[in-house]
Amino acid sequence: MLVKMGHKVSYLVSKGSSCPFADVYEWNPALPFNSQVPPFVDVLHLSAAPNEPPLKPYIITMHGNLNVVAELDPNTVFVSRNHASRYGSDCFVYNCLDVEDYGRPNLTAERKYIHFLADAAWRIKNVRGAISIARKAGVQLQVIGGVRFNVNMGIRLTFDPNTRFNGMKGGEEKNRIINGSKGLLFPVLWNEPFGLAIIESLYFGCPVIATPYGSLPELVPAQVGFLSSKKDDLVNAVKNIDAFDRVACHQYVMDNFTSDRMALNYLTLYEKVMNGLPLNSRAPKLKQVQIEKFLAFT
Repeated sequence: MLVKMGHKVSYLVSKGSSCPFADVYEWNPALPFNSQVPPFVDVLHLSAAPNEPPLKPYIITMHGNLNVVAELDPNTVFVSRNHASRYGSDCFVYNCLDVEDYGRPNLTAERKYIHFLADAAWRIKNVRGAISIARKAGVQLQVIGGVRFNVNMGIRLTFDPNTRFNGMKGGEEKNRIINGSKGLLFPVLWNEPFGLAIIESLYFGCPVIATPYGSLPELVPAQVGFLSSKKDDLVNAVKNIDAFDRVACHQYVMDNFTSDRMALNYLTLYEKVMNGLPLNSRAPKLKQVQIEKFLAFT
């Protein structure tokens, strides 16, 4: 979207990367960071702190969670209001969709299953909980992001005949599965920083049935989903999922989570650091360490 707005974008990335709309420079981790930044660059947008302080104006987007109390860079940007607030910050930009990558959703076709979209090997994403909820609700579950037998993060073998595992899917194949779904089942057991699966699913008219952790309460208002930490409540929500308006779910994304809005929000932050101002008046720092391994799900 930045390119469409008339800005020049360049990437400094690992060997073998390519991009049709931007210059790509190969990143060599053995060399000093600043020596690899092209001289014409005005501002750097980083996903992690480099191996030396940047000489150009910069921001760092933090995408995940840390569970240690340590100061972050003052130019850290978070991906939701909740994500920022847990580190004592109010600087965030929502992740968004380039709707051209998703095609036009079919919001009127008959739909017969619900879906789970996450890395199913990651226990905090709670595919077991999703499988249990779908079974009790009597609705077939399509899992995008996992296989029936997993050994990556603890052995899991799922025999449930009500669940279909599609493996890791992307692009048109992933979009097709979501576009045939009644809704997203997302019973995460951690404070979700953002959750791209949420807005991808809503774009295709899928309401979100989920736990109320992290960004979920701010991303999923009542008209497009239901949140609870109680399994029985989520089962009932799935049973009544057809009461949600698919068009309203889709329009909610179009009104709030498109790439042009994201680009404009980041441009505001670029301008701020180019004027020599930090994004946070003091270094963000986690306010409270999470003691429990998994958040409540009863």
